[in-house]
Formats: sequence, C-alpha cells, structure tokens
Amino acid sequence: MAELHWADLLVIIAYFALCMLVGLWSSCKENTGSVKGYFLAGRNMIWIPVGASIFATNFGSHFFVGMAGSAAASGLGVVIYEWQAVFILMILGWIFVPVYVSSGAYTMPGYLKKRFGGKRLRTYLSVLAIFLLIVQKISVSMYAGAIFIQQSLGWDMYLSIVSVTLITAVYTIIGGLSAVIWTDTLQTVIMMFGSSYLAIASSIKVGGLEALFEKYMQAVPNITTCGNTTMGYPRDDSLHIFRDPSTGDIPWTGALFGLLPMAILAWCTDQVMVQRVLAAKTHSHAKGGVIFAAWLKITPFFLVIIPGMIGRVLFPDEIGCVDPDVCKAFCDDSNGCSNVVYPKLVVEILPAGFRGLMLACMLSALMSTLTSVFNSSSSMFTLDLWTRFRTKASERELMIVGRVFIVLLVVISILWVPILQANQGGQLWNYLQAMQAYLAPPWVVVFVMGLLWKRTTEQGAFWSLMAGLLVGGIRLIMDLAYPKPSCGVAESRPEILYKVHFLHFAIILTFVVFVVCVIVSLLTTPRSDVKLRRVTWKTRNSEPREESDDEDEFEKQEYIEDNPGLSIQEVEDNAPEEVAFKQRIYNILCCYSSFEPKPKSRAMEEEEANRYKGLGEKPWIRRFLDFNALLVMAWTVFLIAFFA
Repeated sequence: MAELHWADLLVIIAYFALCMLVGLWSSCKENTGSVKGYFLAGRNMIWIPVGASIFATNFGSHFFVGMAGSAAASGLGVVIYEWQAVFILMILGWIFVPVYVSSGAYTMPGYLKKRFGGKRLRTYLSVLAIFLLIVQKISVSMYAGAIFIQQSLGWDMYLSIVSVTLITAVYTIIGGLSAVIWTDTLQTVIMMFGSSYLAIASSIKVGGLEALFEKYMQAVPNITTCGNTTMGYPRDDSLHIFRDPSTGDIPWTGALFGLLPMAILAWCTDQVMVQRVLAAKTHSHAKGGVIFAAWLKITPFFLVIIPGMIGRVLFPDEIGCVDPDVCKAFCDDSNGCSNVVYPKLVVEILPAGFRGLMLACMLSALMSTLTSVFNSSSSMFTLDLWTRFRTKASERELMIVGRVFIVLLVVISILWVPILQANQGGQLWNYLQAMQAYLAPPWVVVFVMGLLWKRTTEQGAFWSLMAGLLVGGIRLIMDLAYPKPSCGVAESRPEILYKVHFLHFAIILTFVVFVVCVIVSLLTTPRSDVKLRRVTWKTRNSEPREESDDEDEFEKQEYIEDNPGLSIQEVEDNAPEEVAFKQRIYNILCCYSSFEPKPKSRAMEEEEANRYKGLGEKPWIRRFLDFNALLVMAWTVFLIAFFA
C-alpha cells in the first residue's frame, strides 16, 4: 500500500469542494423544497446532463472494482454486459419513454398503477424495487468503494463503508434529483479523465494491447495448487466474448438471451435510470441523452476491462491468487483478490497527485451511484408507498419522510454487506448479475407485456409476478444458503447451482413468467379501452386519460384545501413569489417548500406532454437523432463481431 502524498489530499479536497458547490448551486436553481422539484428536478434538463447522469449512475465504483475484477479473472467476456446496453438504451428512448410520458407517470410502480389499476401491483413492485436497489446497487457500491479506500488508505473495511456512505447520504438528502444530475455530469468528466489517464499509463507499462493479450494468457501466480486442485491459469477463451454454452463462464446463449431481460430491467424499467430520462425537457433531449449515454457505454472496455487484465499481468501472484490463506493475507478475502485489481493499479503505478485524482475518480463513481439510488428509492417509497397510507400527507411531511427513508436505507445496506462478501467467489460482478437473473425477469415480462399487449390483465400481471417470485426466490435462497466453495473444498452444493448458469436460469424464468402471464390474462377480463388510454404503445397518442385514473396531485390538492375559496383558474393564475437566497437555503435544509406550488390545469399538462413527445419537433432534429442511434448501434455490432 502506497501512502498518499500531500498533493493527493489536495486534489481530493478540491474535488469535494467542487462537488458541494455544484450541488448547492443546482439545489438552489431548482425548486428542491417541494416534492416534485426535489424528486423530479423540475423536468427541465437538456441532453448532456441527462446522458452523463445515466452513464455516471451506471458506471459506478462497482465497475472499477467488480468489472475490472472479472476482467482480471476471466478476460474480455464481461464486456458483453456493456455493449448490449447500447441497443437497450435505444429501446428506452424510442419505445418505453413515449409511453411513460403519455401516461403521466413519474415512477415505475406509478406507471403500473395507471396501466393495470388496483393497488397490489404498485405496492408489490415498490417493495421489490427498493429491495433490489439495496441488495444490488447500494450495498454493492458501498462495498466496492470501501475496497478501494481500504486498499489505498489502509482503513478497516467497515469503517470505510460507514464513512463513504454517510458522506453520500448527507449530500443526497440536501440536494434532490437536480443536484444528483448536475453533480453526475461533473463526476462523469472526472471519471473519464482519470480512468483514461490510468488506462494509457498502464497500457504503456505493459507494452500495448497486442502485448497485453499475449502476456495475459501467461499470467499465472507462483502458487497454483490448492489442496488437490490446480487453479490460477487464465481461461482458454479469455480473449473471446462468445463462449461455450455449457462450459463458458459467460455462455453465449446466456449472453444473447438470458442477459436481455436483465438489461431491459436495468435500463427501461429501473426507476433510477428512467427517472433521469423523464427529467429531460423534451423527448428530443431524452433521445439525445440516451444516445450520448450509449456512446459513453462503449468506453468501459478501454477504461476498465483492459486495465483489469493489465493488473493481472503486472501482479499475477496477488490478483491471481488461489490459495485461501494467500488471498486472505493480501486482500482480506479468502475467496479471491480479483476485486482489488483496479485499486492496486492506482496505488502502484500512478505518481503523486494523479493518485489523488484517481481516488477522487473512484469517489465520484461511488457518489454518483449512491446519490442516484438514494434519490430514486426515496421517490418510490414516498410517492408510491407512504401516500397510500397517508393520503393527505402534507408537502413538508413527504419531504421529511423521503429524507428519513434514505437514512434507513443506509442502515439496511450496511447490514447486507457481510452476505455480499460471502458469495460469488470473490467476484463482485458475478454477484450483481446473479441477483438480477433471479429477480429481474418477472418485472420485465409485466412491463413489456403491459406496454405492448392490450389484452394483458392485472390478474395476469400479478400471478406471473408471484410465479416468478417463487421460482427466482427459491434459487436466490439456495445461492445464499450454499455459497461457492473455496479452492480445495469439495463441491457440495445442489447440482442446479453449478450446472445451470444464472444466465440460463434467467431464460427459463422469463419463459415461465411469460406463459403464466398469457394464460391468466386470457382467462380474465381485460380493462376497457377508456382505461387503457395513453398507457400502451398503441394508445400512447389517444385521448387524454380520465381524471379518475390520474395519480394524486399532492401540490394541487393541498393548495386547494388550504385555499377553499379559490377556483381552479384562480389557483392556476396564482404566480409563485420570489424567495430570497438565504431563505431558500433554510427552506431546503428544513424541508419547507421554497416556492408556492403552482398546479397545472389538464390543458397545461396536455400541452407539456405534447411538447415532450416531440409534436412539433423539427424534422431535421428527428432525422439527426435517428441517424446517430443507428450509427452507435452499427459501431457496437462491429466491435462485438471483432472480439467475438
């Protein structure tokens, strides 16, 4: 472990100061003292911060730790997760977002309530989404960030976790979504610059890309035996993306088909990602944002995966260790040390100052993910769960509940970390993807069927979710109950855990849920066409929805209750007054609204929806966006074919 130079500390302090300035500026710029301003950023974002926030939220510290670790352990195959996302992002911008906007929904459980009616789908998916965010993103990001800090500063693992999480929680509680998106933009610049510098420096050290591929296949630790088992040699298919369907660690069948529902969940139905796109000011900016994010998604191959492989070449004994005692001594994890490859590159090969820059880069990645997840989880709990039991909750109550829930998330996530650490053989990325494979397909089937097939019923959606929860939950519990054995320990798990790859299991689970959804939907009565207005692809441009189907409008309802003598027109004509800067800061910190809420009439909402959907969009803008979407997909196809 290299000690931090004073220049490193100076860079880190400057980074935090800059982030806080941007966060404070954006918090005061938007109406973050109201529910919709805090959770939805005023819906006024242009394409650059939208795309940067999408990328930064996904490209978190778990990439620098988990994806780099998987690349060190097994080579190029993990890049398929990144490059498949390019195509799914186009589906988000061109297929899903128009329907979400037409429906008027701001949360994914809220969309399901509008599409299917009832309350159980919205409640169940809110709970499931929050659980997934805890076990997949929050705890993983905390763990990954803690690994980096542990390796660079030598702090205790749990001290590292608590420190970085508390800093991030305080930062998110104050700022709301607007602060999250703008600071994500800043952090994207820092991450791209810092990781590019490390990628270039490490490539020069190893002798270039061609030399890397040759040396990687020979990167073997001194100790390759663990009991009677011989391990530590790179896989024969390490330099290929598509691998054998039965023996590959990422089988090509699973990469093409099993990964699809997981990718749709991550990009098209995940509140964290969709919330950023819905914050765009128009549909053109939303599509521009996803295209920008898609171009950025090509870069992790060069910025994370290649450095991960370089780390194994430069430090084969540590990164490629197989003996549990050796691994425990080096990285405090007897399951393996591939997760520490990126932090070790940083502290070993970068000079003073640049090492601090990379630590700031890692903190950027951690904070961009955690702030986004905290904000989105808080949005779903406050707007989809709390308001069900507190239908007349005040503006201030909702603000306080959302912030207190973030604190609760922190506590639960810290408690989950030991379970995370014990699973998936020390490869963080495998843990993350396995959890998605067990829980994502039911959710994805319900969204896709509801959006594309009008005949899908609430009963079909609910019972398919229950079937998916049963099947996927059993596999998840078995995985947690039977961790992967360490090197030298005989395999004692049930055969399904090591003979059925989690990507293949995702295919099976998707088919089961689809069949249940179709059968139950055909046996039950569908919603009327009136109730399906603007909630499916075919009806997205139909007549406006009935008021009885709309979500509760907290601001309008509360303001009218407080002013019973006013008509709707008088409420709409009541312009908000300017608030002094000092008063606005006080209001944000104390959960008071910085502005008097100005509700919108249905005509105003309709005008805003039409503007967002691109009605009146200039033809050359539409053609330019379509061309760029095709261009980024074509380039991705070339890259996949080249390394297949």
